[in-house]
Amino acid sequence: MTGTGVIFDLDGVLTDTVELHYRSWVRLARGEGRDFTREANEPLRGRSREDALDLWLAALGLDVKAQSPEQRADLLRRKNAYFLEELAGLGPSDLLPGVSDLLHEARGRGVPLGLASSSRNARRVCDGLGITGMFDAFADGASVVHAKPAPDLFLWVAGRLGLHPARCVVFEDAEAGVRAALAGGFRVVGLGDEVRVAGAHHIRPDLSGARMEEFMGLVEG
Repeated sequence: MTGTGVIFDLDGVLTDTVELHYRSWVRLARGEGRDFTREANEPLRGRSREDALDLWLAALGLDVKAQSPEQRADLLRRKNAYFLEELAGLGPSDLLPGVSDLLHEARGRGVPLGLASSSRNARRVCDGLGITGMFDAFADGASVVHAKPAPDLFLWVAGRLGLHPARCVVFEDAEAGVRAALAGGFRVVGLGDEVRVAGAHHIRPDLSGARMEEFMGLVEG
């Protein structure tokens, strides 16, 4: 595994904060007297705060361009406050199945590990999960200018790991994230819904029972 790195997305890959984000957007919508569905939430997965807000406004039938900078800032502030309320109490037991074993196996093998999340709360989430110190490179929504589906986050992390993108395996659960990793020349493991992560080099439902050998061939091949 020498010269091979692993880069993880956070939401929906290491822990299920996707549901917490969805509930936060629902609360925000109700404050505007509108409904927000799970179907409408799908395109928001893996997006930056600003991009997610645009998609949320459009889903509610609101004019994206009509929102002043002050209105946008207020909506994002309220949404983030709801999310932080939902986040309270997050701990190591909230890691998704198979995550802890895979992280520890990779660390034991000396595999460089990176995290590339669009969330600006990524460090807070990882601190709660007790895994921040396991990553050799850590990027969140404030690390680059262009968020997913641009490849910049993954490229930033690969650079910090000192590895060529083709030598890195990315784990993603979002369509935007898969697109970003592919655009950057990474090898991609898609997790979850096969339609959402179509295009990934390898697809599995989650990381239950995952071992490093399963992914070595993606790079070596």
